[in-house]
Amino acid sequence: MKRKIFLLAVFFLATFAVSAQKSYVGYAIGFYNQENLFDTCHDAGKNDYEFLPSNGWNGLKYSHKIHNMARVLSDMGTDVIPVGCAAIGMSEVENDHVLNDLIGQPALSKRGYKYIHIEGPDRRGIDCALLYNPQLFQVRNSKLVPYVQELVKDSTFKTRGFLTVSGTLAGEHVTFVVCHWPSRFSTGFYRESAGRQVKVLKDSLLRDDPNVKVFVMGDMNDDPENASLHEYLRAKAEINEVGADDMYNPWYNIHKSGTGTLSYDGAWDLFDQIVMTPNLLNKNGKKDFSTLKFWKNQIFRRDYLFQTEGKYKGTPKRTSAGGVWLDGYSDHLPVVVYLLKEKQ
Repeated sequence: MKRKIFLLAVFFLATFAVSAQKSYVGYAIGFYNQENLFDTCHDAGKNDYEFLPSNGWNGLKYSHKIHNMARVLSDMGTDVIPVGCAAIGMSEVENDHVLNDLIGQPALSKRGYKYIHIEGPDRRGIDCALLYNPQLFQVRNSKLVPYVQELVKDSTFKTRGFLTVSGTLAGEHVTFVVCHWPSRFSTGFYRESAGRQVKVLKDSLLRDDPNVKVFVMGDMNDDPENASLHEYLRAKAEINEVGADDMYNPWYNIHKSGTGTLSYDGAWDLFDQIVMTPNLLNKNGKKDFSTLKFWKNQIFRRDYLFQTEGKYKGTPKRTSAGGVWLDGYSDHLPVVVYLLKEKQ
């Protein structure tokens, strides 16, 4: 039997109060910014000098970093789905070497995780990748769609493209678009441009197959209410607001409540998001899971992910801060969405 978790009717009834006893298959989809997952070797043409032994990044720190990130990735989604995530988008990974080391960690190798990674143009050498469980998600094809610079005067600007991976999940055509939009060192224009480009990409995927279920995920470097997401990607806050040309952003109201995935100057931002096309939604109170549908979402938390003392107590425990190695994880928290489909 494929390693899936069957959510029994009693568990489902406690959530949705349906009238007939049914069983459901649950799936978890995640995203996690790896915060500088670099090895200790120089990659030609990349500005990765900060992460070399000559600058204090050594084999011990690297091995701890790989171990720590594998721990989180393995834990993600297990609050609800014991086998963990079917797929996890990642940002800030350097190359295939670090990804091979990552999936070779016992916490991940026992599940047989594989990855998709395509080298991109980022000057620091940080890319996006997709980690996936091949027993749950079967890859059909993948491509890196480049970020196109819209300002002619800034034609030398290079940043991460949009890693697009299509495949089969729960017997249905699903596509993941994994993003790491331009940083806040750039003006909002650059992220708004990313929002426009990803919408064009999403629309093209739906033209090719109107039934494909698309997840756009990543570190957007913007909050859900910012124009790049809300206006240009058209990621709406409420399910019943979502039209045929829109997407649903389940993180909008979470951030509005004051919660986020990274902390800056005492406030929480929610840059890490997973948004989805309308064909993954139950509207107007319907509870039809005859096809794969969104169920719920969470910012994934474990006590070990947080600083427990000092000035930054209660914020994500980073690998390093202020030049001090903390043996931590990331400055971002992971996010997970959960899907259900009626067992046939």
